[in-house]
Amino acid sequence: MKRLLLASAALLAAGCGHNYASSVPQIPVAPTMAAQLAPQVPNAVAPPAPAAQPATAPAGSSSRTDYSVPANWLCKPGVANNPCEVNIDATIVKADGSTELLKYAGNPNAPIDCFYVYPTVSLDPFTQSDLIPGPEEFNVVKSQLARLGSQCRIFAPMYRQFSLGALRARMSGGAGVPTRGTPADANADVDDAWAWYLANENKGRGVVILGHSQGSGQITRLIAAKVDGKPDQAKLVSAIIMGSTIQVPKGADVGGTFRSIPVCKTAGQTGCVISFSSFRDTVPPAETSNFGINRGETEAVCVNPAALGGGKATSPKAYWSTADKAWATGKKIDTPFVMTPGLTTTECVRTGKHHYLQVHFNADAADARIDDPGTDVMAQGKPDPNWGLHLNDANIVMGDLVDVVGKQSAAWTKAHP
Repeated sequence: MKRLLLASAALLAAGCGHNYASSVPQIPVAPTMAAQLAPQVPNAVAPPAPAAQPATAPAGSSSRTDYSVPANWLCKPGVANNPCEVNIDATIVKADGSTELLKYAGNPNAPIDCFYVYPTVSLDPFTQSDLIPGPEEFNVVKSQLARLGSQCRIFAPMYRQFSLGALRARMSGGAGVPTRGTPADANADVDDAWAWYLANENKGRGVVILGHSQGSGQITRLIAAKVDGKPDQAKLVSAIIMGSTIQVPKGADVGGTFRSIPVCKTAGQTGCVISFSSFRDTVPPAETSNFGINRGETEAVCVNPAALGGGKATSPKAYWSTADKAWATGKKIDTPFVMTPGLTTTECVRTGKHHYLQVHFNADAADARIDDPGTDVMAQGKPDPNWGLHLNDANIVMGDLVDVVGKQSAAWTKAHP
């Protein structure tokens, strides 16, 4: 039974849309709780060096990972059976119930790169995962990353992350899983993958650094230590930090978690950061939620990819995983993804101690489509206000992220002929 629950949770993390309930919040990906998982950069006005978790594994733990070995990459140009080069066609389901096929095509000659660190999905039965990808890793890059292959070459390393089973045990107070390695292994892997990429693949190209949840914690640490204020900042097209919390001083666009990387405000802006955590308007974040939480004189960054300058986006370009849902009466969907134009409205809002991406579902009895994809993290049969729409942070605005990265790519390459 435990194995079945973990498998279901991993499918949720991949955006496959199978909700289930129990007395414990269903946690498919890591929260941004500094005391809970390594690595997390403290939300201070000037971030300290990430010394709380050493960048290398201590003596006696597992060895360093060699990223010249293709098998240690989940996605990378030229690797066999690349899960970022799979069918991700979508069916557009319109309000009148009619449908339209939207074919996807990647761009192997994209002028920039994307370096991605995935969220907590590993089903390995130890505290730290191994480096062998399974269906859970394949599914999450299909949902959160592969579509960006139309704008960038994709690099996604395997890393020895804090596993899903270990997270669930920690959050529920249940029996733990056997210890393998240390949290420093994950840090070392991400650092080593980044260093190998820079030395062997970058060749002066612009790069988007992106991640979600535990992956966002990793890239936040990486950027703060190795990019922010360093020579490699010149290569940064943008940082996309989803389902996590970074800070800026209230009323400012720069400072806080990153000393010199500003918040993105326009689609053509480069060298900036996009960050958000999503909650539905009817279930705002609980006071105890760490997603989008403000810290003293600093505030959580919220950038709506569908409206970078602020305000409401009335038709963000969501790509939902099709799963087994009835998206429109009498319609069978054969593509892996579905688009539902006009079904959602998104806006960055401030409520209490939180600054977050508010999502409204425009349910309409006259609309032939599904009213609500039902994408919440659930606890005791109800949407969990500590987690919100965390499972689908990327899906809700995936098409908008693709558009923004395309415009940033054009701007960066024009400035770096």
